[in-house]
Amino acid sequence: MTCFAQIKPSFHLKATNSKEVQFFAPNMEGRNINNEEEGEKLHVLTTSTHSNNSSTTKVPVFVMLPLDTINIGGKLNKPRAMNASLMALKSAGVEGVMVDCWWGLVEKDGPLKYNWEGYYELVKMVQEHGLKLQVVMSFHQCGGNVGDSCSIPLPPWVLEEISKNPDLVYTDRSGRRNPEYISLGCDLLPVLRGRTPIQVYTEFMRSFRERFKDYLGDVIVEIQVGMGPCGELRYPSYPESNGTWRFPGIGEFQCYDKYMKASLAASAEAMGKNDWGRGGPHDSGQYNQFPEDTGFFKRDGTWNNEYGQFFLEWYSGKLLEHGDRILGSAEGIFRGTGAKLSGKVAGIHWHYNTRSHAAELTAGYYNTRHRDGYLPIARMFAKHGVVFNFTCMEMRDGEQPQSANCSPEGLVRQVKKATQIAGIELAGENALERYDGGGYAQVLATSRSESGNGLSAFTYLRLKKRLFEPENWRNLVEFVKSMSEGGKTRLPECDTSRTDLYVGFLKQSHAKKTAEAVVV
Repeated sequence: MTCFAQIKPSFHLKATNSKEVQFFAPNMEGRNINNEEEGEKLHVLTTSTHSNNSSTTKVPVFVMLPLDTINIGGKLNKPRAMNASLMALKSAGVEGVMVDCWWGLVEKDGPLKYNWEGYYELVKMVQEHGLKLQVVMSFHQCGGNVGDSCSIPLPPWVLEEISKNPDLVYTDRSGRRNPEYISLGCDLLPVLRGRTPIQVYTEFMRSFRERFKDYLGDVIVEIQVGMGPCGELRYPSYPESNGTWRFPGIGEFQCYDKYMKASLAASAEAMGKNDWGRGGPHDSGQYNQFPEDTGFFKRDGTWNNEYGQFFLEWYSGKLLEHGDRILGSAEGIFRGTGAKLSGKVAGIHWHYNTRSHAAELTAGYYNTRHRDGYLPIARMFAKHGVVFNFTCMEMRDGEQPQSANCSPEGLVRQVKKATQIAGIELAGENALERYDGGGYAQVLATSRSESGNGLSAFTYLRLKKRLFEPENWRNLVEFVKSMSEGGKTRLPECDTSRTDLYVGFLKQSHAKKTAEAVVV
């Protein structure tokens, strides 16, 4: 742990544009400091490097833009503030930014009526600053989950169809409907005014490709394909809206709309076990219970008997089929454009250290003490050449409540191994907002590759006013630089300098180098 003392200001920062930041020292008669021979080095830490890191590959850092970057009218929100933010991010050395392309905004006015104008303005602005753009095909609603700061529902004409047929959305055992995302049970049924959900998603992506074909592969370098709530390939098993679920509850299975029930019944009949097709497990508990409170998820529960294995195979298999369909469409649409495809998987780390991994099971990941639930997902992604994007990269086991049996670090290790076996890239995000050096240090440790399974990119959550507070901004700048060096530099875990920008000086003192933070 390295702490930096606050010392007398000695530098001024002058930014002429997003590509040029100059430093002036009053005691050097106004001369620019533009190389190491002039004296000071920027962003230097004298902590030890990791000799066991076999890779020094740069890990590009992207920053997520606000959820309401495009307003309800389809226009770019606060363009002057966005322009200034992009300039600052460019000066910090980030590779680019990520934005959600909301289905509920773009196709709001009716089927096949797309409004891309606000996004077009953003793409042009990102290009002008020399940044890259990751675009999320967000087929889910915004609102009701961790970090959601605004409300963007599904398109009004889709909500109208849902009001006529509530079984179009995921449903739990008690009949509670979840309007976040269309149920995968009706993927191939023409329930959206004559089109199937897969057709709707496909035509949305095709329209995007046509509108932005001149920017794909150059400015727009990645398309992240939404496949569920929060854009993640999962069921909405832990909804926070209205206090339905609270951490670290096990969640509930979401297979009680009529389409999912019909599929389960058909699968059970094919097995000659009609009784198994009458619904999900009757003893799987409620949202906020713990595994040992239930007959299904407890240590020696029915999750591991013949019925439990049948149900979990079906439930997780339906999710894999859903992802395969959407990614197959996306692959056909974006092939040859130069843009990467990615898919996001949730980092469900609570109850990971139990046998049943209950919270993962209800979300659709058939991962238990005896079975790897992430390798099938990684192999499905590999089939379509898709990057595996995973969350909770910033979390440490020791930060979690002991009673919840969490292991985000163990989970990340498992996912890294799965992607390595499948031969696909792994990219990461932080699950929760973090501004401290400890969170960044954990991402740095995760990003390193000892055996060819480091991160190919990292997307930081999220651009907001708090990020620009002096100490937070300094931490981000140092983090970006460290990632550009393959994660070699370790961030300090405490700091009292509260600087606007982190600047390191190298001095000889008692034959040792020391680092000092300079207030600018």
